[in-house]
Order: sequence, then C-alpha cells, then structure tokens
Amino acid sequence: MELQILHAIQELHTDLLDSIMILLSTLGNAGLIWIFLSIVLVFPKRTRRCGFTMMGAMALSFLLGNLLLKNLIARPRPCAVDTSVRLLIPFPGEYSFPSGHSLNGFTAATVIFLYFKKAGAFALLLAASIAFSRLYLFVHYPTDIFGGMILGILDAAFIFWIVKKVIQRREGRL
Repeated sequence: MELQILHAIQELHTDLLDSIMILLSTLGNAGLIWIFLSIVLVFPKRTRRCGFTMMGAMALSFLLGNLLLKNLIARPRPCAVDTSVRLLIPFPGEYSFPSGHSLNGFTAATVIFLYFKKAGAFALLLAASIAFSRLYLFVHYPTDIFGGMILGILDAAFIFWIVKKVIQRREGRL
C-alpha cells in the first residue's frame, strides 16, 4: 500500500516541482539547516534557551533515530525495493526508518514552536515540506516520515520538559 501512495505521488512530477523538492530535501541533509539555526539561536539572550534545547533534542533524536532505530529495524528504502523509479538525488546510504530528515525537522521545529509559536508554525511548515520532499523523491515510505515526525515531536517535548524542570529547580520553584 505504501508503494501505491509513493507511485501516486510520482504522478505529481514537473520540472519546477522536481527543482523545489530537491532544494527542500537538500536543506534537510544531515539536519544542517536545523543545526545551523540552533547555533544562531544560542547567541541572542532571548533565544538562547531555545537554541540549547534544540541542540539537546536533536542529539537525542540522532541517538535514538539514526543510531538505534535505523540499524535495529534495517528497513530498505523504497528506491531499493522498486528500482523502476528514476531517482533525482543520489541513493541515500542509510536505512529508511525513521526518516532522518523528518526526525531532525520535527524535533527542531517542535522546540521552536514550544518557545515561539509563530516562528514555530513556520518551522513546522518547513519541516513538513522537507518531509514531503522525501516521499516525492521516492527515498522514504509514508511510515518512515510518520515515524520520524512522531519521534521528533516526542524527543523535543521530552527535552523541553527536562530543561523546564532544571530551570525551575535552579530558580527554587520545585
């Protein structure tokens, strides 16, 4: 069923969309846009806590998603299962579940949302766009995206909660 969904998405291809999806996917490579953003957020005092929380949450997501789950589940990518679809990007080397692009994006965007609602809404839209690009480019199944999204949201919420508790304890409110 997931391959049917991916094949339906393949019907959307145009030269313009191909370029947009490649750009979106590239933005999410190795979580670099989110890592860069977290570093930028550390400098202004007003956003410092958000930046450090993003770093912690993304570190947790990397450990759980990329190092543990990807290797434990070892799910082949759709482009490895069905080689009839021409890839527009190089074949990704890691396993498919969970999607690292979705995991990084939703981890970072959720943290931003927890601190700054308007900026977070934009970040969540960007994360969702990057996640969709991975389906469009035929390198992830929908459940890979969904798994990365859920794990990212949970990791972000967990680290946000820990940071909040540590700060409350430091300020003597516990």
